[in-house]
Amino acid sequence: MATVHEAQLTPSKLDLVADWIGDQRWYGGPLRPRLRRLDSWRLDDPEGEVGIETLVLLDESTPTPVVYQVPLTYRGAPLPGAEAALVGEMEHSVLGHRWVYDAPHDPVYVTQLLALLRRRVEAQAGSVSDTVDPDIVGAPHPAWSHDPVVASSRVLTGEQSNTSIIIETAAETGAPVILKVFRTLSPGENPDITLQGALAASHSPFVPASVGHVAGAWQRPEGDGEREMGQLAFAQEYLEGTTDAWRVCLRLAAEGTDFTERARELGRVTAQVHSTLARALPTAAPTADDIVRRVAAMRRRAAMAMSEVPGLAAHSAALDTVWSAAEQASWPALQRIHGDLHLGQVLDVPDRGWVLIDFEGEPLRPLAERNDLDSPLRDVAGVLRSLDYVAGTVARAEPTTDVRRWCTDAQTAFLDGYADVGVDPRSHGPLFTAFVLDKALYEVVYEARNRPTWLGLPTDAIDRLLQEARS
Repeated sequence: MATVHEAQLTPSKLDLVADWIGDQRWYGGPLRPRLRRLDSWRLDDPEGEVGIETLVLLDESTPTPVVYQVPLTYRGAPLPGAEAALVGEMEHSVLGHRWVYDAPHDPVYVTQLLALLRRRVEAQAGSVSDTVDPDIVGAPHPAWSHDPVVASSRVLTGEQSNTSIIIETAAETGAPVILKVFRTLSPGENPDITLQGALAASHSPFVPASVGHVAGAWQRPEGDGEREMGQLAFAQEYLEGTTDAWRVCLRLAAEGTDFTERARELGRVTAQVHSTLARALPTAAPTADDIVRRVAAMRRRAAMAMSEVPGLAAHSAALDTVWSAAEQASWPALQRIHGDLHLGQVLDVPDRGWVLIDFEGEPLRPLAERNDLDSPLRDVAGVLRSLDYVAGTVARAEPTTDVRRWCTDAQTAFLDGYADVGVDPRSHGPLFTAFVLDKALYEVVYEARNRPTWLGLPTDAIDRLLQEARS
């Protein structure tokens, strides 16, 4: 297929994307961006009918420019059923009228991207020639034995930082897979790929199996001719018929149904995942500088929370006592962790139990920070705070329901389960308290900025935690 030249298009690709991108959930800038093209690469349609091109664009409309991955397909006729995925229409001086689609919604793109990921095809350079781009490569995971063939695909709704595609595969080519296309690009390794890949290679049953990923390079924003490497897409086993632990807990808490045994099981699973990560990936004993730096970050988050909610200043002295105790505490080894663990990141899989997903870490943190070693106590604190949010959500919906005991029992059971496999988090005393408080203070900032009527939930928790620390 002939390359669609920018000079022969009306409107241009950048103008078309600029008019469309502001309405996308994964886009974090203003409605009208200021886009600059950094790079592009293509995939071939075996039928020769559909143009497939991935644009790598820099948005310079924000104080910190962001690199976006925008895959597009170009068609000579509308794609049936894909009206919501239409980016726009353009005229080509040779090829005529073209319909341009957000490529994850186009089955031709999905088929070819999965084939690239499994190294069944090669990406093409974004230039006029049809030479292979050596910097766009698939990396099949060795533990996935089949080469999946696409039977049908659909895009999940509600995604924000990425676009996830559910792929039903031909029966003889294995189980369904979920293909995640990263929309915001950063140089370096994505922890979702690194951590789940390491767990899959260790045959952990507590994460989805990895299918593989696509890595690539793009021109640096500085325009110096150098390219930086990152990861573009990731595929893993798709677990059908599941619900997440958040919805499970909401239902059980509202019913007053005991959750302690399942909470204990979740604690064991969390500890086993931590143990596998510590064996498979590097660990380090924290230095004095490591500890000071991490406690300083806790202090900064506390200051931010007090600036958002001045009433928290009454706790300033008590919080300082907690941070000082954390600096003096004996810290466990630092290792790779989930980084953003809460009940929404845990699936209840029939005949399999709890499975942890989405190991990207907090998506708003820089990639380098998300790849740093951290304390497993952070993940434990995340689950405890998530259980507290279950209780708070149920209490808001049904004020007469007393769910505090349900929450306390579930939190205790979770910690007991963790202690069945690993070191009991409670044995770390003030250090563990510091991590739970740090998470609650993060929640204060979020609620103050987004849901002020929910502020009572984390502030009440801070009151309780500080009272317990004093007793």
